[in-house]
Amino acid sequence: MAGPAHHSIPVRRGHLREAAESIEQATGMRVEIIGGTLVMSPSPSGKHAGIVIDLRDAIRPGLTAVQEAFENVSVPMPDDPDDYATPDLTIGPRAFKDDDGWLLDADAVELAVEVISPNERLKGINEKTAWYAAAGVPRLLQIDPRTGTWSLFTRPGEGEYRGVVHGKYGEAVPLPAELGADLDTTGLPAYRTPPGDSPSP
Repeated sequence: MAGPAHHSIPVRRGHLREAAESIEQATGMRVEIIGGTLVMSPSPSGKHAGIVIDLRDAIRPGLTAVQEAFENVSVPMPDDPDDYATPDLTIGPRAFKDDDGWLLDADAVELAVEVISPNERLKGINEKTAWYAAAGVPRLLQIDPRTGTWSLFTRPGEGEYRGVVHGKYGEAVPLPAELGADLDTTGLPAYRTPPGDSPSP
């Protein structure tokens, strides 16, 4: 049975942050503001959370002493702190762990990692990919446990990524040396898809 879908709610500009915070407190859902629209994600499944932990464990040993892999850190659109996304993992400066803020500027992010949820729709995935490119996040890694595949987006410019490499579980993600070089994806779990079901378009 499919879980709850991501929901988008338009809210008047200027009240987005307050609305997002009150929804998060009331429901426990993750709330992002993507292009001026509140986007709510259901609490992740155990498998989704496990993939994030597996990726964090795989990435951390290759990082330099000044980098860290953070969960639940939000990245704002430059010059607009009321337009932000919250990657599943954000690779950035280790010093951020001593910061009282919760927004990490896009130009400090080395890599954002998004694990696709079972019922995410292609339109929402594409909108978020374009958002990260527009924000100037240099690398976005999408893991899709529905299909056992991954995509690494690089070279953001003019609202899109000009470089992309696709692969499947078992094939290494070609990260630069400063991020530990090739990231092994062997052993990452996939979602169980009920017979007759396929990922939402």
